[in-house]
Amino acid sequence: MDYPTLLLHKVVTLLALLGALTCISASDMLLNVSNLHMFVDELPEIPRILGYELVHGVPKSKSLTIGMFKKKWKFHRDLPATTVYAYGLNPEEATVPGPTIEALYGVGTHVTWENHLPPINILPWDPTIPIALTVAREGIPTVVHLHGGIHAPESDGNAYAWFTSGFRHKGPTWTNKTYYYPNNQQPGNLWYHDHAMGLTRINLLAGLIGAYIIRHPSIESPLGLPHGDEFDLPLVVFDRSFRTDGSIFMNSTGNNPTIHPQWQPEYFGDAIVVNGKAWPRLTVRRRKYRFRIINASNARFFRFFFTNGLRFTHVASDSAYIEKPITANETLLGPSEITDIIVDFSESKSEVAILANDAPYPYPSGDMVNEANSKVMKFIILPNEEVDTSRIPRRLLRYPDASLSHATRTRYIAMYEYTSATDEPTHLYLNGKPFDASVTETPKEGSTEVWYVINLTEDNHPLHIHLGLFKVLDQTELVDPEIFKDCMTKLNDALKCHVERYARGKKVGVPAHEKGWKNVYKMMPEFVTKIVVRFSFIHTNASYGFDATAKPGYVYHCHILDHEDNAMMRPLKIIK
Repeated sequence: MDYPTLLLHKVVTLLALLGALTCISASDMLLNVSNLHMFVDELPEIPRILGYELVHGVPKSKSLTIGMFKKKWKFHRDLPATTVYAYGLNPEEATVPGPTIEALYGVGTHVTWENHLPPINILPWDPTIPIALTVAREGIPTVVHLHGGIHAPESDGNAYAWFTSGFRHKGPTWTNKTYYYPNNQQPGNLWYHDHAMGLTRINLLAGLIGAYIIRHPSIESPLGLPHGDEFDLPLVVFDRSFRTDGSIFMNSTGNNPTIHPQWQPEYFGDAIVVNGKAWPRLTVRRRKYRFRIINASNARFFRFFFTNGLRFTHVASDSAYIEKPITANETLLGPSEITDIIVDFSESKSEVAILANDAPYPYPSGDMVNEANSKVMKFIILPNEEVDTSRIPRRLLRYPDASLSHATRTRYIAMYEYTSATDEPTHLYLNGKPFDASVTETPKEGSTEVWYVINLTEDNHPLHIHLGLFKVLDQTELVDPEIFKDCMTKLNDALKCHVERYARGKKVGVPAHEKGWKNVYKMMPEFVTKIVVRFSFIHTNASYGFDATAKPGYVYHCHILDHEDNAMMRPLKIIK
C-alpha cells in the first residue's frame, strides 16, 4: 500500500470512528418499542408509477427520473419523524419504500437514477470492509439494482458502479446515468434497492428500497386473480430499531472492534415495518386479496401465519408464477425473497386477523421472537358478505422443467464464515475467495448448469443469483460436517474433499410453493443444496436481446446484507 493510499485509509478510518463515537452517545437513547402502540397507523398507499406510456392507446417505452432524497418520514404515530433516504420523483413525493414501478411485458423502461444525498451518511459505516470510497470521501455512494431483473450488465447496478450526488464521483465500473430495463422476461414481482459496495446494508436501512412489477395482461387476466389497486397490493416488510428522537438505530460498535470498528454479522430491528409504517392496520372486505410480500430486511427471516387460522394460497415465488396454486398455513421468507399470495377474508370466522411471525433470529437457531417482532400487521375485516368475481384457478402458468440432461457444467459453491480468536465472525466468503479475486464462475449465455451449494456455516444464507433463474432440486444434510469443514478449510475443493462421502444425510424436501423458478433461495446450514441454474429466459427460446457478456458482468451473493457487504459476494461473468 503506497503512502497516499495508507494516509487516505487512516483518515477515513478516523472519520468512521469519530462518527461511531457520536452515535454511541445517542445509542443510550435507544427506544423501547414496547412503549409504542401497535396497529394505530393505516397501511400507507405507496405511489405507483407506470414504466410505460400510452400513445393513441398503444403502450410505448417511457423514461423516468427517480431521485434519492434525504427527508423526514413518520414510521409511527407516536414516534418523532425519522431522517431517511427515500426514492421518488421529487423530495415531496419520495417515500419509504419508494414508488412501485409498474412495467408492461415487452415495453422497455428507461430510468435515470439520481443521487441527491448529502455528503455525510446518517448511519455509521465501516472502512475496514470492502467499501465504495471516493478519494476525498465526499458524498454517499449509491447504485440501484433491480432484483430479479433480466437486463444488460450496464443496467444491473454493479457494486462498483456507484456514484455520488450529481455524478461528481463515480466507481470504477460505472457506465451510464440511465438504466434500461427491457421487461422481456416472464411477468412477476421484482424490487429495486441500493447495491453499493460495502454500503448496501447502510443504504437499505436508510430507506432505499422499492417494488417493481412486470405485468403481462394477455396471459395474466384470464387467470382471474384479484386485481386493481385496492385488491392487489405490494407489502414491503422490514425491521428497524429507533432512538427516542426518532432516528434509525444501528449499532456503532462492531463485534470485533479491533478488526472491524462497526461491522456486525447481522442487523435486527425491534419494530416490524410494512410499507413504511410500524405494525400498520388495513381494513379489508370479505373477499379475496392479492398480496405481493417482499422481505426487505437486512437479515431477518419471517415465518408468516395468521393468528386466526386464515391460510395463504401461493400463486408465485420471487419473479415467476408457479404452475398451480398451493395453500399453506404458514410461509417462510428469507431476506430478499418474494412470496405472492391470495388471502380470502370471506373464510375468516373473526373480524380481526393478525399477520404474525415466529421465525428465530438469526435463523434458524437464534433467539425466539418477542411481542414486538412477532406481530406484523392487523387486518380489520368488514362484517358484510359481498360478491367477489375474482377466483383462484386450478392452473396458473407453466414454464419448462429444469432438465438435468441439458446441464453443461457442474459447479460447487461453498459458503464459509471466518472467526476471530474470540470466535466472533470477521468475514464470510463464497468458495473461499473475496469479491475482488479473479472470476471463477463463467457460465455460457443460454446454458443450464447444476450448482451444489455447500453451506459450511451455522446460518441459513439466502443465495441470490443475478440474471439467472434456478430451481431447487433437493437438500441433503452433511454427515460428519466438522471433518468435512476441516478438509474444505485446507483445500477449498469439494471434489478433493470427497463431498459425496459427506452429503448422504437426511433429505429435506423443497416446499411445494418453492419448486418453481426462483432467483434467491434459503441455503440450510450444514446442508448441500442442489439447484439447476438457467442463464436464459424461461418463457421463450428467444435470446436475451442484449449483450450479457459485456462489462462489468453480474454477481451472485448471500442476501443477508451484512454478509454481502463483508464479503459474501462473487463476480459472475457470462461468456459466449
